[in-house]
Amino acid sequence: MEEIKDKYQQAIASFSVPTDDAVIAQEVSQLLAQHVDENRKNEVYQFMLNCIDLTTLSSTDTQSSVREFVQRVNDFDNNYPQYKNVAAICTYANFADVVRNALDVDAVKVAVCSANFPSSQAHLEVKTAETALAIADGADEVDIVFNLGLYFDNNYEDLCDEISEIKQACGDKHLKVILETGALKTAEHIRNASVLAMYSGADFIKTSTGKIYDGASVEAAYVMCRCIKEYYEKHGEMIGFKASGGISTTEDAIKYYTIVKEVLGEKWLTNEYFRIGASRLANALFIDITNDVVKPF
Repeated sequence: MEEIKDKYQQAIASFSVPTDDAVIAQEVSQLLAQHVDENRKNEVYQFMLNCIDLTTLSSTDTQSSVREFVQRVNDFDNNYPQYKNVAAICTYANFADVVRNALDVDAVKVAVCSANFPSSQAHLEVKTAETALAIADGADEVDIVFNLGLYFDNNYEDLCDEISEIKQACGDKHLKVILETGALKTAEHIRNASVLAMYSGADFIKTSTGKIYDGASVEAAYVMCRCIKEYYEKHGEMIGFKASGGISTTEDAIKYYTIVKEVLGEKWLTNEYFRIGASRLANALFIDITNDVVKPF
Protein backbone atom coordinates (compact mmCIF):
# COMPACT_ATOMS: atom_id res chain seq x y z
CA MET A 1 0.00 0.00 0.00
CA GLU A 2 2.85 2.37 0.81
CA GLU A 3 4.31 1.80 -2.66
CA ILE A 4 1.00 2.77 -4.26
CA LYS A 5 0.74 5.88 -2.10
CA ASP A 6 4.34 6.77 -2.92
CA LYS A 7 3.56 6.54 -6.65
CA TYR A 8 1.02 9.34 -6.38
CA GLN A 9 3.12 11.41 -4.01
CA GLN A 10 6.08 11.09 -6.36
CA ALA A 11 3.98 12.26 -9.30
CA ILE A 12 2.90 15.33 -7.34
CA ALA A 13 6.42 15.99 -6.04
CA SER A 14 7.83 15.88 -9.57
CA PHE A 15 6.06 19.16 -10.39
CA SER A 16 7.89 22.41 -9.70
CA VAL A 17 4.79 24.64 -9.69
CA PRO A 18 5.07 27.00 -6.68
CA THR A 19 2.59 26.43 -3.84
CA ASP A 20 3.21 29.46 -1.64
CA ASP A 21 -0.10 31.34 -1.75
CA ALA A 22 1.54 34.73 -1.21
CA VAL A 23 3.98 34.12 -4.06
CA ILE A 24 1.15 33.00 -6.35
CA ALA A 25 -0.93 36.08 -5.52
CA GLN A 26 2.03 38.35 -6.27
CA GLU A 27 2.85 36.63 -9.57
CA VAL A 28 -0.78 36.80 -10.72
CA SER A 29 -1.07 40.45 -9.76
CA GLN A 30 2.06 41.30 -11.72
CA LEU A 31 1.00 39.26 -14.75
CA LEU A 32 -2.40 40.92 -14.95
CA ALA A 33 -1.00 44.40 -14.36
CA GLN A 34 1.43 43.91 -17.23
CA HIS A 35 -0.83 42.26 -19.79
CA VAL A 36 -4.57 42.59 -19.15
CA ASP A 37 -4.92 46.00 -20.83
CA GLU A 38 -3.63 44.69 -24.16
CA ASN A 39 -6.48 42.17 -24.28
CA ARG A 40 -9.33 44.65 -23.93
CA LYS A 41 -10.27 44.53 -27.61
CA ASN A 42 -13.10 43.32 -29.79
CA GLU A 43 -11.29 40.37 -31.37
CA VAL A 44 -10.58 38.96 -27.90
CA TYR A 45 -14.23 39.39 -26.89
CA GLN A 46 -15.33 37.51 -30.02
CA PHE A 47 -12.83 34.75 -29.32
CA MET A 48 -14.05 34.38 -25.73
CA LEU A 49 -17.67 34.18 -26.88
CA ASN A 50 -16.63 31.17 -28.96
CA CYS A 51 -15.09 29.58 -25.84
CA ILE A 52 -18.22 29.67 -23.68
CA ASP A 53 -19.96 26.57 -22.40
CA LEU A 54 -23.40 28.17 -22.21
CA THR A 55 -24.83 26.65 -19.07
CA THR A 56 -28.19 25.97 -17.45
CA LEU A 57 -27.99 23.93 -14.26
CA SER A 58 -31.12 24.68 -12.28
CA SER A 59 -33.39 22.46 -10.21
CA THR A 60 -36.28 23.95 -12.17
CA ASP A 61 -34.90 23.02 -15.62
CA THR A 62 -37.47 21.20 -17.71
CA GLN A 63 -37.39 19.62 -21.14
CA SER A 64 -39.26 22.61 -22.55
CA SER A 65 -37.03 25.19 -20.83
CA VAL A 66 -33.91 23.39 -22.07
CA ARG A 67 -35.29 23.30 -25.62
CA GLU A 68 -35.91 27.06 -25.39
CA PHE A 69 -32.36 27.52 -24.13
CA VAL A 70 -31.00 25.56 -27.11
CA GLN A 71 -33.17 27.55 -29.49
CA ARG A 72 -31.39 30.75 -28.49
CA VAL A 73 -28.15 29.19 -29.72
CA ASN A 74 -29.85 28.11 -32.97
CA ASP A 75 -31.27 31.62 -33.40
CA PHE A 76 -27.89 33.23 -32.77
CA ASP A 77 -26.40 31.20 -35.60
CA ASN A 78 -29.14 32.36 -37.96
CA ASN A 79 -29.31 35.98 -36.82
CA TYR A 80 -25.59 36.72 -36.43
CA PRO A 81 -23.69 34.59 -38.97
CA GLN A 82 -20.80 37.07 -38.85
CA TYR A 83 -19.91 35.85 -35.34
CA LYS A 84 -18.81 32.44 -34.12
CA ASN A 85 -21.28 30.78 -31.76
CA VAL A 86 -20.65 29.48 -28.26
CA ALA A 87 -18.49 26.36 -27.88
CA ALA A 88 -21.04 24.14 -26.13
CA ILE A 89 -24.36 23.95 -24.35
CA CYS A 90 -23.99 22.47 -20.86
CA THR A 91 -26.88 20.91 -18.91
CA TYR A 92 -27.52 18.15 -16.43
CA ALA A 93 -26.86 14.68 -17.86
CA ASN A 94 -30.55 13.76 -18.15
CA PHE A 95 -31.04 16.49 -20.75
CA ALA A 96 -28.36 15.30 -23.20
CA ASP A 97 -30.91 13.86 -25.62
CA VAL A 98 -33.06 17.01 -25.41
CA VAL A 99 -30.11 19.20 -26.39
CA ARG A 100 -28.93 16.78 -29.08
CA ASN A 101 -32.37 16.66 -30.72
CA ALA A 102 -32.99 20.42 -30.51
CA LEU A 103 -29.53 21.66 -31.53
CA ASP A 104 -29.13 22.64 -35.18
CA VAL A 105 -25.59 24.05 -35.02
CA ASP A 106 -22.93 21.46 -35.85
CA ALA A 107 -20.06 23.48 -34.38
CA VAL A 108 -21.67 23.65 -30.91
CA LYS A 109 -20.97 20.67 -28.64
CA VAL A 110 -23.38 18.95 -26.26
CA ALA A 111 -21.85 19.01 -22.77
CA VAL A 112 -23.28 17.55 -19.57
CA CYS A 113 -22.51 17.61 -15.88
CA SER A 114 -22.47 14.01 -14.69
CA ALA A 115 -21.33 11.63 -11.93
CA ASN A 116 -23.59 13.05 -9.22
CA PHE A 117 -22.72 16.67 -9.91
CA PRO A 118 -22.07 18.85 -7.92
CA SER A 119 -21.21 16.84 -4.78
CA SER A 120 -19.63 13.77 -6.44
CA GLN A 121 -20.95 11.77 -3.48
CA ALA A 122 -22.30 8.54 -4.94
CA HIS A 123 -21.29 4.97 -5.70
CA LEU A 124 -18.86 4.75 -8.61
CA GLU A 125 -21.30 2.44 -10.41
CA VAL A 126 -23.89 5.23 -10.34
CA LYS A 127 -21.39 7.75 -11.67
CA THR A 128 -20.22 5.57 -14.55
CA ALA A 129 -23.78 4.59 -15.44
CA GLU A 130 -24.95 8.20 -15.54
CA THR A 131 -21.97 9.11 -17.72
CA ALA A 132 -22.49 6.19 -20.10
CA LEU A 133 -26.18 7.03 -20.45
CA ALA A 134 -25.36 10.66 -21.26
CA ILE A 135 -22.88 9.57 -23.93
CA ALA A 136 -25.50 7.21 -25.40
CA ASP A 137 -27.94 10.14 -25.43
CA GLY A 138 -25.58 12.24 -27.53
CA ALA A 139 -23.21 14.06 -25.17
CA ASP A 140 -19.89 15.14 -26.69
CA GLU A 141 -18.31 16.23 -23.40
CA VAL A 142 -18.73 15.30 -19.75
CA ASP A 143 -17.95 17.48 -16.73
CA ILE A 144 -17.48 15.66 -13.41
CA VAL A 145 -16.43 16.79 -9.95
CA PHE A 146 -13.13 15.67 -8.43
CA ASN A 147 -13.90 13.45 -5.43
CA LEU A 148 -12.96 15.74 -2.58
CA GLY A 149 -13.86 13.14 0.07
CA LEU A 150 -11.31 10.69 -1.30
CA TYR A 151 -8.76 13.46 -1.74
CA PHE A 152 -9.00 14.77 1.81
CA ASP A 153 -8.78 11.18 3.08
CA ASN A 154 -5.51 10.90 1.12
CA ASN A 155 -7.06 7.97 -0.78
CA TYR A 156 -5.38 8.87 -4.04
CA GLU A 157 -5.61 5.37 -5.48
CA ASP A 158 -9.41 5.19 -5.35
CA LEU A 159 -9.67 8.82 -6.45
CA CYS A 160 -7.56 8.27 -9.55
CA ASP A 161 -9.19 4.93 -10.34
CA GLU A 162 -12.59 6.64 -10.19
CA ILE A 163 -11.59 9.30 -12.71
CA SER A 164 -10.06 6.65 -14.97
CA GLU A 165 -13.20 4.51 -14.91
CA ILE A 166 -15.44 7.46 -15.70
CA LYS A 167 -13.08 8.37 -18.53
CA GLN A 168 -13.52 4.83 -19.88
CA ALA A 169 -17.29 5.37 -19.79
CA CYS A 170 -16.75 8.50 -21.90
CA GLY A 171 -14.99 6.54 -24.63
CA ASP A 172 -13.52 9.00 -27.10
CA LYS A 173 -15.52 11.94 -25.71
CA HIS A 174 -13.86 14.66 -23.66
CA LEU A 175 -13.80 14.45 -19.87
CA LYS A 176 -13.54 17.68 -17.88
CA VAL A 177 -12.64 17.24 -14.21
CA ILE A 178 -13.87 20.03 -11.91
CA LEU A 179 -11.40 20.51 -9.07
CA GLU A 180 -13.72 22.67 -6.94
CA THR A 181 -10.88 25.05 -6.14
CA GLY A 182 -13.01 26.98 -3.64
CA ALA A 183 -13.00 23.87 -1.43
CA LEU A 184 -9.34 23.03 -2.06
CA LYS A 185 -8.47 26.65 -1.18
CA THR A 186 -4.65 26.53 -1.17
CA ALA A 187 -2.23 26.53 -4.07
CA GLU A 188 -0.74 23.27 -2.76
CA HIS A 189 -4.07 21.43 -2.82
CA ILE A 190 -4.94 22.89 -6.24
CA ARG A 191 -1.53 21.76 -7.57
CA ASN A 192 -2.03 18.27 -6.15
CA ALA A 193 -5.54 17.92 -7.56
CA SER A 194 -4.47 19.18 -10.98
CA VAL A 195 -1.68 16.62 -11.20
CA LEU A 196 -3.85 13.71 -10.02
CA ALA A 197 -6.66 14.60 -12.43
CA MET A 198 -4.37 14.91 -15.45
CA TYR A 199 -2.59 11.64 -14.75
CA SER A 200 -5.98 9.91 -14.39
CA GLY A 201 -7.24 10.82 -17.86
CA ALA A 202 -8.74 14.30 -17.66
CA ASP A 203 -8.90 16.01 -21.05
CA PHE A 204 -9.63 19.32 -19.28
CA ILE A 205 -9.23 20.51 -15.73
CA LYS A 206 -11.84 22.99 -14.58
CA THR A 207 -11.95 25.35 -11.62
CA SER A 208 -15.38 25.13 -10.02
CA THR A 209 -19.01 24.07 -10.10
CA GLY A 210 -20.24 27.47 -8.92
CA LYS A 211 -22.79 25.60 -6.82
CA ILE A 212 -21.46 25.01 -3.31
CA TYR A 213 -18.08 26.64 -2.81
CA ASP A 214 -16.48 29.82 -4.11
CA GLY A 215 -16.18 29.90 -7.89
CA ALA A 216 -13.16 30.56 -10.07
CA SER A 217 -10.28 32.72 -8.90
CA VAL A 218 -7.40 34.03 -10.94
CA GLU A 219 -4.93 32.53 -8.47
CA ALA A 220 -6.41 29.04 -8.87
CA ALA A 221 -6.44 29.45 -12.64
CA TYR A 222 -2.79 30.44 -12.61
CA VAL A 223 -1.75 27.38 -10.59
CA MET A 224 -3.79 25.07 -12.83
CA CYS A 225 -2.33 26.55 -16.00
CA ARG A 226 1.19 26.23 -14.61
CA CYS A 227 0.44 22.54 -13.94
CA ILE A 228 -0.95 22.05 -17.45
CA LYS A 229 2.16 23.64 -18.92
CA GLU A 230 4.51 21.45 -16.90
CA TYR A 231 2.47 18.33 -17.75
CA TYR A 232 2.81 19.23 -21.43
CA GLU A 233 6.56 19.70 -21.05
CA LYS A 234 6.85 16.28 -19.39
CA HIS A 235 4.51 14.30 -21.65
CA GLY A 236 3.84 16.32 -24.81
CA GLU A 237 0.08 16.15 -24.17
CA MET A 238 -2.09 19.27 -24.20
CA ILE A 239 -4.71 19.34 -21.44
CA GLY A 240 -7.49 21.91 -21.68
CA PHE A 241 -8.35 24.54 -19.07
CA LYS A 242 -11.87 25.67 -18.14
CA ALA A 243 -12.72 28.55 -15.82
CA SER A 244 -16.17 28.42 -14.28
CA GLY A 245 -18.14 29.75 -11.36
CA GLY A 246 -19.12 33.40 -11.05
CA ILE A 247 -17.59 34.64 -14.31
CA SER A 248 -20.29 36.99 -15.56
CA THR A 249 -18.60 40.10 -16.96
CA THR A 250 -16.23 40.79 -19.82
CA GLU A 251 -13.72 42.21 -17.35
CA ASP A 252 -13.76 38.94 -15.39
CA ALA A 253 -13.27 36.88 -18.55
CA ILE A 254 -10.34 38.97 -19.81
CA LYS A 255 -8.33 38.05 -16.72
CA TYR A 256 -8.67 34.32 -17.40
CA TYR A 257 -7.90 34.81 -21.08
CA THR A 258 -4.76 36.74 -20.11
CA ILE A 259 -3.58 33.97 -17.78
CA VAL A 260 -4.08 31.29 -20.42
CA LYS A 261 -2.33 33.38 -23.06
CA GLU A 262 0.67 34.29 -20.91
CA VAL A 263 1.16 30.98 -19.07
CA LEU A 264 0.16 28.44 -21.72
CA GLY A 265 0.65 30.41 -24.92
CA GLU A 266 -1.04 30.78 -28.29
CA LYS A 267 -1.49 27.01 -28.79
CA TRP A 268 -4.14 27.02 -26.08
CA LEU A 269 -6.06 29.96 -27.57
CA THR A 270 -8.69 27.78 -29.23
CA ASN A 271 -11.94 26.46 -27.83
CA GLU A 272 -10.52 22.98 -28.15
CA TYR A 273 -8.32 23.78 -25.13
CA PHE A 274 -9.86 26.84 -23.45
CA ARG A 275 -13.41 27.15 -22.14
CA ILE A 276 -15.37 29.42 -19.85
CA GLY A 277 -18.45 28.01 -18.15
CA ALA A 278 -21.09 30.71 -17.84
CA SER A 279 -24.75 31.58 -18.15
CA ARG A 280 -24.62 35.40 -18.20
CA LEU A 281 -21.21 36.06 -19.75
CA ALA A 282 -22.32 35.41 -23.34
CA ASN A 283 -24.73 38.34 -23.30
CA ALA A 284 -22.18 40.60 -21.58
CA LEU A 285 -19.59 39.82 -24.25
CA PHE A 286 -22.07 40.30 -27.08
CA ILE A 287 -23.03 43.73 -25.75
CA ASP A 288 -19.36 44.73 -25.63
CA ILE A 289 -18.74 43.29 -29.12
CA THR A 290 -21.66 45.12 -30.74
CA ASN A 291 -22.04 48.19 -28.50
CA ASP A 292 -25.73 47.33 -28.40
CA VAL A 293 -28.17 46.29 -25.65
CA VAL A 294 -29.38 43.12 -27.37
CA LYS A 295 -29.10 39.96 -25.27
CA PRO A 296 -29.35 37.03 -27.72
CA PHE A 297 -28.79 34.36 -25.09
